[in-house]
Amino acid sequence: MMPNLIDKIGDWNPQLLRELKGRLKFFNVAIAVVTSLLLQLVVFLYQLREFPDDKYSFNGTYCSSSQVYEQQQKQAFQNADFNDLISKQICPQNEIDWQLWWRDHWEYIFLAFSVIFVFTLLVAGTYLLINDLAKEETRGTLNFIRLSPQSETSILTGKLLGVPSLIYLIILVAVPLHLWAGHSANIAFSYILSYYAILAASCIFFYSAALLFGLVSRWFSGFQPWLGSGAVFLFLFTTMVLASSYNNSLNNSAAWFRLFSVWDTTNYLFPNLFHLSNGSALKNWQFFYLPLGTSLVSVVGFHLLNFGLCSYGMLQILKRCFRNPQASIITKKQSYLLVAFCQLMIWGFALQNGKNNDTWDQQVGDNFVLLALYNLVLILSLIAVLSPHRQDVQDWARYRHQGVSSHKSITQDLMWAEKSPALVAIAINLTIVTIPWLIWLSLTSIVDANDGRTWIVNEIDRFKVLLTIALSISLIMIYATIAQLILLLKTPKRSFWAIGTLGAAVFLPPMILEFIGISSWKYSTVWMFTTFPWAAVEHAGVTTVFMALLADLSVLALLNFQLIRQVRLAGESATKALLAGR
Repeated sequence: MMPNLIDKIGDWNPQLLRELKGRLKFFNVAIAVVTSLLLQLVVFLYQLREFPDDKYSFNGTYCSSSQVYEQQQKQAFQNADFNDLISKQICPQNEIDWQLWWRDHWEYIFLAFSVIFVFTLLVAGTYLLINDLAKEETRGTLNFIRLSPQSETSILTGKLLGVPSLIYLIILVAVPLHLWAGHSANIAFSYILSYYAILAASCIFFYSAALLFGLVSRWFSGFQPWLGSGAVFLFLFTTMVLASSYNNSLNNSAAWFRLFSVWDTTNYLFPNLFHLSNGSALKNWQFFYLPLGTSLVSVVGFHLLNFGLCSYGMLQILKRCFRNPQASIITKKQSYLLVAFCQLMIWGFALQNGKNNDTWDQQVGDNFVLLALYNLVLILSLIAVLSPHRQDVQDWARYRHQGVSSHKSITQDLMWAEKSPALVAIAINLTIVTIPWLIWLSLTSIVDANDGRTWIVNEIDRFKVLLTIALSISLIMIYATIAQLILLLKTPKRSFWAIGTLGAAVFLPPMILEFIGISSWKYSTVWMFTTFPWAAVEHAGVTTVFMALLADLSVLALLNFQLIRQVRLAGESATKALLAGR
């Protein structure tokens, strides 16, 4: 029977068979099983440390006649009968509510294993996956796997299921006790299944992210596994602290990132996990004012949908990077979908009815800094990912010069082609980011980004905000053009110089201005040329904003003129080299 099963696994997924054969050896399996059994024994015995013995206090939680014994204690104290007083402090064994004690005991075991499962699967699993890729890269077998006739999906699935197989075994051996503890604690089976479903979905997402990190971070060498698993552990620990705090509101755009952790959902399913008096924050959770937190189906369904969409996107990126490690992480088309999806999620969590029933203006004002910061980081990351290097741009310019892609317009190439400069793609992504802001601006009054105050403004003030949005877009486009020009240079380590220059242009000016005491409210004109012109909008006039925009557009036009010239020279020089070779 076992050989037939092995043959079926090999026929279905050869990569999975290869991983299982290398790991599921007798000694490894025995160690995994013994480790799981010892862990179960330790958890079970640890929970018995508060077993009610013959000295259990009458005012203990499980003493069913604590009130009667409290009256007797007061009477003994009044009569100065200290021997009787001492005897009355001990709860008789027949007065202990053993049923309640065992129910709580099993609940503690269930919750303890629920936490252990999360850390074991996600932290240890990501470590093993990244470490496996690092070893494959060192031995040179990863390129051999790339050349195999298997599909990318088959290979990656084999890695996801096979590499952490011993971790799976440790968890599977502990699942029966976990289920029995949940049943004995009167926890609904549907809640337990919901927990398992969300845990499985989170494993798929984090394991896919671990594989992607292992493929794109080869320069970290042997430090990769510790860096990846350490980041996962830090994320889980931080979100656990946030979920267990009393002020754990999810009424902000940062709540989306907490969805990637299972703690809020686990606390929603099992309220005694963190012993919060106000319960789980998910109970009041809304998404575009839809009360998703009122139903178990909507909470679990939304989490699974979020994990599913993100895991699917991660799989597409993995398939691309696995076959061609030199290619960019995502395509331009995928970047448009990514930006649109991010806008949907962060705006959905930003627009919720808080405790004070804040207006739309106030909600956007409260989330203004987070929304602006997320979009800035997102666009800057896309500039780094989508901007092609010199050789790619040279090949694209040469093919267009020779007419190989003449059936496509230059605009289509700039929008979709991988090797074309990324300026048009960045502009499209900025347009996607701007659309929600324009909708908010057209439907509501203006919100002060500093303190969240709202007021009805005239058309001049509204026009000033529109100019500021255009100013922010022009600044980002200048950064993208500078990065692309640096990547076209012939100097070594162009990526390092591009990232360093971009980081200095984004963060150094506002830091220097703040350090030397040039505040945004007093010197608004200077702040208009930094990455954060919003800080000076309130204190600047329309003419000032308009002149700053004209200056940025002039610089952008000059930089793009230089970029077009460099691209043409690259294409012409490549063509001449080809002709000379003939």
